[in-house]
Amino acid sequence: MSRVDHRHRHLERIAEVGAGRHAEKVGYPIGIRETEVVRVAMVGSGLLRVTLGGAGAEGFEAHAPDEHVKLIFPDPDGTLRLPERNGAMLRWPRPALVSREYTVRRYDPAAGEIDIDIAPHEGGLASDWAREARPGAVMHIAGPPGGMIVPHAYDRYLLAGDITALPAIARRLEELPRSAKGWAFIEVADAAQEIELSAPEGFEVRWLHRGGHPAGSGDALERAVTAVAVPEGERVYVWAAGEAGQIKPLRRWVRDELGLDKVDSDITGYWKRGVADFDEADH
Repeated sequence: MSRVDHRHRHLERIAEVGAGRHAEKVGYPIGIRETEVVRVAMVGSGLLRVTLGGAGAEGFEAHAPDEHVKLIFPDPDGTLRLPERNGAMLRWPRPALVSREYTVRRYDPAAGEIDIDIAPHEGGLASDWAREARPGAVMHIAGPPGGMIVPHAYDRYLLAGDITALPAIARRLEELPRSAKGWAFIEVADAAQEIELSAPEGFEVRWLHRGGHPAGSGDALERAVTAVAVPEGERVYVWAAGEAGQIKPLRRWVRDELGLDKVDSDITGYWKRGVADFDEADH
């Protein structure tokens, strides 16, 4: 009796969803990889790009602009514990590992390079590591566990977030068809944090400067997004991420004002003021 090979079933599902009418989260086989730092460079004044490569980056999978990996750090005593492969999943040890989640900004299979953009902040574990990282430094990464596959069948796309969401927004703008239409709102500290974006001509891109307001405070993003008027009869997909409290009103707006089904939006708290290693799934 022949065995059915399910190793590439996720690729078939990604293609099916991409050819459909609604967005859907699709899981990938989750791996653990030992990579090494190739280079570190600033992107604007607000993002530190760490490029990972080495033999461990070969065969990496990247299918969705908002997919993420976990960077795995040693325990406080210096011990490095790693998850173990368990079929298409990972078995995570207890107590929990020290890790941080970041969007995959770019994967170049020809060069064997993975870009991770980190927003540096005081006392941040990953940002402190990235500031000191030198070529050859080892970093183990787990994932991506999957990604939100968004078909190109929507009439318009609305993307919004703060600087932590900028890597995912920038990648989605690059990967959308050049005929796509929509809006992108990105809140940054000032003009120095703005970066060049490869947006389709039919996109309105607006940078919102928070000025002296602390990151994750103020309602500039909410006001800009909720002022959007979607043309009658058009289907829109909404993606937003950033500080959990700041984007919470957008969920209500999408539900109550736009009347979107859950499958036509994805609004995620990437971080929360005053909480280290925030995970929205835990709240």
